[in-house]
Amino acid sequence: MRSQGQVRFVKLSTRVQAIGASGVVLLTSAWLAAMVSLTASQWSAHREHAALLDREARVATAQSRVDAYRQNLNTVTSDLARRQAFIQRMVEAHLGDLPEDTNPQDTVTDSRGEAAATVAKISMVLPEASALAKLEGDQLAFIERLTRYADRRSARASDSIRHLGLNPGAILASANRGAEGGPLVRLATSRDGSLDPRFQRLGLSLARMDALVSGLASLPQVQPAHVAYVSSSYGYRADPFNGGAAFHAGLDFPGPLGSPIYAAARGTVTFVGQKQGYGNCIEVSHGNGLMTRYAHLSGFGARMGQPVKAGDRIGAMGSTGRSTGPHLHFEVRINDRPVNPRPFLEAAAQYQRGQAREDHKNA
Repeated sequence: MRSQGQVRFVKLSTRVQAIGASGVVLLTSAWLAAMVSLTASQWSAHREHAALLDREARVATAQSRVDAYRQNLNTVTSDLARRQAFIQRMVEAHLGDLPEDTNPQDTVTDSRGEAAATVAKISMVLPEASALAKLEGDQLAFIERLTRYADRRSARASDSIRHLGLNPGAILASANRGAEGGPLVRLATSRDGSLDPRFQRLGLSLARMDALVSGLASLPQVQPAHVAYVSSSYGYRADPFNGGAAFHAGLDFPGPLGSPIYAAARGTVTFVGQKQGYGNCIEVSHGNGLMTRYAHLSGFGARMGQPVKAGDRIGAMGSTGRSTGPHLHFEVRINDRPVNPRPFLEAAAQYQRGQAREDHKNA
């Protein structure tokens, strides 16, 4: 320090400096701790307040429904009836008209007569609940109609599968072996948790329909090339190179070089490359041991492991391999054994025409 021409020095020892620095650090840490504690306290209070508001909203909603039931049973019944009518319209809009009639081979009951008798009895004993009883009867009748629809669609899909020489049971067994999981959600129709057997029957019918229709969708159903005719059929023929008898394991579709080649059914591409005699080749696996092969291609339009749908473009027509000109050699194999592809394509077309007629009738 300079004062009146004199300079004086103040010396702080290392110990004093360390004590001073420690004090500054302690004060800073205390201040930070206080700020963190205050922020955490405010956040916790905000979260508890939000949770309280949420609980109050849920309680208020539940209480409003209880009050509505107590104050006006007719209004609640009317609301439920409108909701049921909306559900029925939505289902019928997506599935078509559900069958009203019953057949001797149906395995689901027809509870309309029983429901009418129940409504009559309740109306005599408890007139204010007759509308709810009628709504319950309508719901059960709707469930039975939906079950009949699923059963009949399953039967049509099974017939188409059998027509191809395949076993629908094997497709169902394969579907049941698939990986499944998820949270348990029970559908109960009474306070004790029991399930009306008609709901159980509907669940089984819908699962069976879904498995069979999905299995049918995995069978060849789209002509793999848009050409006017087949130049060589499945079976024995004269070999085009040496003239001797030879077995032809597929169908030949002739066409212009580079014409698009389409996946015949939904599946996964399991081979893209060259095979001896086939040239450029693509194979698509469709599950249940079924595979389709597309050979003599001039180009590839799909990659290994790619999922494809029926009608997706997967390649281009060519004349690679053992070929006399541009064409597609198309094979269907089951467990790596060739089968005639023609019945698959014909049966699929017949099923689609029948489904289209039924959709038109229901429109």
